[in-house]
Amino acid sequence: MAPDRYCQNKAAASGSSFYYSFLFLPAARRRAIIALYAFCREVDDSVDDCSDPGIAQRKLDWWRAEIEACFAARPTHPVTRALQGVLEHYNLPAEYFHEVIDGMAMDLHQQRYANFSELALYCHRVAGVVGLMSAEIFGYRDRRTLKYAETLGTAMQLTNIIRDVREDAERGRVYLPGDELAAHGLDADNLIHAGERLRGVLAEQARRARDYYARALACLPEEDRYAQRSGLIMAAIYQALLDEIEADGFNVMQHRLRLTPLRKFWIAWMSARRERRRHRRRAHE
Repeated sequence: MAPDRYCQNKAAASGSSFYYSFLFLPAARRRAIIALYAFCREVDDSVDDCSDPGIAQRKLDWWRAEIEACFAARPTHPVTRALQGVLEHYNLPAEYFHEVIDGMAMDLHQQRYANFSELALYCHRVAGVVGLMSAEIFGYRDRRTLKYAETLGTAMQLTNIIRDVREDAERGRVYLPGDELAAHGLDADNLIHAGERLRGVLAEQARRARDYYARALACLPEEDRYAQRSGLIMAAIYQALLDEIEADGFNVMQHRLRLTPLRKFWIAWMSARRERRRHRRRAHE
């Protein structure tokens, strides 16, 4: 299978909200971001789909070596073969890819986070760095856009953490800061039946996520908004998901809330349309 087709199938099969934001990009940038997304899915699956930590670690080590092979023009995997062409056109340092792998490796060695400072490092590695790479692919003129992208990545990861509390807990992972759980009379081992006290913790996490969304948008220069429209589409979809979780009373232990594909596409289309109009108005000023 051709590398680009492999990446396309990987992205489409995941059903991720990210895929809908890619639809509004020019073809070359769309291929590049889909290759990056496929890499993130591959390394994430290396950990999540493997019950043996030792095997998962060896898979991550293999990906580290494969990234080095990619930068040496010797890739063997369809994803890194697709990425090789991407590296010729965009500033994506090898360190960024290794930092993403570092974040995935944290799931093998750290299942609890004492405070938000510890959690922030994890969010930066698995999402903030991906935001930085995405910004490079989308394009920008003002370097403040990089701060926007990194902050937005963290905001979306915080949203994922709220949505996935039960699923993560069943894997033995708790991404809610330990000191904030303790303030509500909880600990990482008694979340399943925590009830109202857990809702209080999750409401605090939602406020933090919204603060990160606001901080991200405040960093984005107007001249880069249109280039970064895919990130803005992702933000709109994720904030809609966060709104749904809150409206549902943070009942994430009872069920996993999802937006329908049609709803995601509608939000993506409306967001893209809004940014296009804003860009045209700015061009005529």
